[in-house]
Amino acid sequence: MCRKLLPPLPSGGAASPARPVRLGAVDAIIQQAIADHNIPGAVLVVGHDGKVIYRKAYGERSLEPRREAMTVDTIFDMASLTKVIATTTAVMQMMELGKVRLNDPVAKYIPEFAQNGKQDITIRQLLTHYSGLAPDIDLTPAFDSKESAFRLACAETPQVAPGAEFIYSDTNFIMLGWLVEKLSGETLNVYTAKHVFQPLKMMHTRFLPPAAWKPKIAPTQYDEHEHMIRGVVHDPRSQRMGGVAGHAGLFSTGDDLAKFAQALLNGGDGILSSLAVKKMSEPEQPAKDEKAKDEKAKDEKKEETVTKS
Repeated sequence: MCRKLLPPLPSGGAASPARPVRLGAVDAIIQQAIADHNIPGAVLVVGHDGKVIYRKAYGERSLEPRREAMTVDTIFDMASLTKVIATTTAVMQMMELGKVRLNDPVAKYIPEFAQNGKQDITIRQLLTHYSGLAPDIDLTPAFDSKESAFRLACAETPQVAPGAEFIYSDTNFIMLGWLVEKLSGETLNVYTAKHVFQPLKMMHTRFLPPAAWKPKIAPTQYDEHEHMIRGVVHDPRSQRMGGVAGHAGLFSTGDDLAKFAQALLNGGDGILSSLAVKKMSEPEQPAKDEKAKDEKAKDEKKEETVTKS
């Protein structure tokens, strides 16, 4: 599966460049990846100056139990892009509403997270994967609810000191998803549908896709019962959380991702301010020396500016 976050389709649903687009080299790369069995297929959307100039489907979206050709409107399990599209956007909206500051300890809003040395872990450290937490919560013993996953995440002990090193962790975004729910009073799927996807007219983006979408959804793999997973989140932790989690669970199309990307390029398009987009897209380097307090103060002033704008 290949996805590109690029500008949205012009009205009418098809790319209509003013001059021929020569992307044969890109075609060749994708076709070679398919021939090498690295991917079964792909959807490519290329934009320039706010318009789609190239839009194409390649290969197949399904190989088993039956073969199906890839189409440009194929719906994909977004996997960890959930973190970027849904959860990070929602957290930044919470910041703009003045409900949270990125340098606040997570435990300020979720007190039970403070146990086992996590009392000083900040929201920023969750977002940047500098919390020190392990990559995942354990799947054993089995858990079968969102609440159980939250309890396990709160019981975790950091592997390294917070801020010491980068460790990519789904647990960070499980907690951020919970934070959004606590602050907004809505489940993550309801909140993001109202405040992100509907405003951007991302009509084929959501958690828990309906049965009617299933024929268009690309399957992922066989589960432990030898049933092909299709229309259900592939990630096992998100599955056990009911399919709605901050780290995985979102489904979307190439065209909808293009709309999201264009919104960021446009400075937020109403879902975020341009200052928030700038903040969330700038490189983050956690401070590790005597300048840390100064950096924190500067960041808090920037957040105050974003909130007031």
